[in-house]
Amino acid sequence: MLNTFKKFFIFCGNENKKKFYLSIILGIVKALGQALQIPAIYIIVRGMTEGKLTSGMILLAFSILIVGILLQIALGGKSSMLQTEGGYTACANKRIEIANHLRYLPMGYFNNNSLGYITSVTTNTMEGLADIATRVVMITLQGAIEAGLLVLFLYFFDWRIGIVATSGMVLFFGVNHITQKCSSAMAPQKVKADTGMVEQVLEFIQGITEARNYNMTIESNRKLEDAIDEAEKTCIDMELKFVPILGVQAWLIKMTGVAMCVLSLKLCFEGSLNMSECIVMMIASFIVFASLESASKFSALLRTVELSVDKANEILEIEEMDIRGENIQPNSYDINMKGVDFAYNKRKIVDNVSLKIPEYNSVAFVGPSGGGKTTICHLIARFWDVQSGTIELDGINVKRYSMDALMQNYSFVFQNVYLFHDTIANNIRFSQPHASIEKVKEAAKKACCDEFIRALPNGYDTIVGEGGASLSGGEKQRISIARAIMKDAPIIVLDEATANVDPENEKELMEAIQSLTKEKTVLMIAHRLKTVRYADQIFVIDKGKIVQQGKHEELMQEEGIYRNFISEREQAVSWRL
Repeated sequence: MLNTFKKFFIFCGNENKKKFYLSIILGIVKALGQALQIPAIYIIVRGMTEGKLTSGMILLAFSILIVGILLQIALGGKSSMLQTEGGYTACANKRIEIANHLRYLPMGYFNNNSLGYITSVTTNTMEGLADIATRVVMITLQGAIEAGLLVLFLYFFDWRIGIVATSGMVLFFGVNHITQKCSSAMAPQKVKADTGMVEQVLEFIQGITEARNYNMTIESNRKLEDAIDEAEKTCIDMELKFVPILGVQAWLIKMTGVAMCVLSLKLCFEGSLNMSECIVMMIASFIVFASLESASKFSALLRTVELSVDKANEILEIEEMDIRGENIQPNSYDINMKGVDFAYNKRKIVDNVSLKIPEYNSVAFVGPSGGGKTTICHLIARFWDVQSGTIELDGINVKRYSMDALMQNYSFVFQNVYLFHDTIANNIRFSQPHASIEKVKEAAKKACCDEFIRALPNGYDTIVGEGGASLSGGEKQRISIARAIMKDAPIIVLDEATANVDPENEKELMEAIQSLTKEKTVLMIAHRLKTVRYADQIFVIDKGKIVQQGKHEELMQEEGIYRNFISEREQAVSWRL
């Protein structure tokens, strides 16, 4: 239990940890305010049993009660507010920390970890920690502290009753230890079930079009329902296993109160405890463990809290790429690869590749799918670090650049464009958030998308759906190009940028690409003849190696993959129904 508290407070960071500690201190003072009930009751009961109750004694007792109540109200509210601020601020900061951390992880991480897992950690896990976990930790901790203070207070009345109360607490925490062990066994199952449910929800939403196309909606629904049923079953199993143990904890608390009452009466009959003290001790037996009883109901969730913290830390502990380079501004944009090897896990994707790309040249990478074309471009932009060999920009190893300084030199247009759920203008000005609308429109005109944007209901202020779902593929591509034009980076990477575009949009898209790539160093991955034939240099990639290189006319004179590739495309274009 103590380890969980420690881990949670470290996770929340120093500033928020201070808020929790202050909340605990205020909770202790609040507990003292609650403990003032006992002397107040004692004054009244003693005055009544001895027949000496005066208005002064009544006034004193009520004054003590009022002070105690005011302390509980004032400090309880402040304590709760500190807990709320600490919990939500800590998890908001942790989300930002995870997001910043993800920026500098190798792209391979995202291949090996599902979107559902990352989404589950940054949404469900963080939300649970901000809301439920904070309450679980603080109620459990403060309940134990308050009960301990009240038990300590009993020793001032009678040490024997204090020992009984202490024994009850020891037994309670003994059973609670069993609860924690049971929770340790169940918590991973709950976390797994929750993550699985999020993954299936995302898969269902993202794949609903394909499911309908192949008449697999029922099967898709069944997977989602199974995941929800599994999460439900896990939660019910946890409750059923914890209820008997929590019942034993509650029974121990009640029986400790009964034992305190019995002992108080026994001592009173024996004459070692006067009547007023006996009555007060019997009343105290119903008060002293109230906070501990509340804490016991939450303590079973402590292990889940610990696992949630571990899940977030697991992402943060993944080794980042070394981004602590220099803020170098290259004088030229020549790119060199020297003897580069790269593998995903143990499968080699790039095998001893060396190439030179002079600045302001356009190069095309062609070849069979899975040959390593995209990986080479990503290595040049340092999406991954090479396992051997070097990649240089302006004769300087890319590892010497800070990541942000390096990325300033690249713009990307991918096959699958992602637009944010925001206005079209804000999507275009993504790299320059404060750019004027005039600059946005200028970029849009160059990207041949101004006309269709102005035709939309709200023009540049039109909100696009998440991922750009409300726009066609060609429209998204042109907005993506406008975004790249706004960045105005000297090196452009086009990754199958025209692959999914219909013929009606292709002419405008090619014009947009020409505007984007004017006086730039261009790396393109493409399968279309129009895209590659005018490249200054063509690299044919197969099985991670450069098997051919040269201009279009030179490669067409050679037997090999490129000529076959072009022939197949020409035959496909000439085919008619």
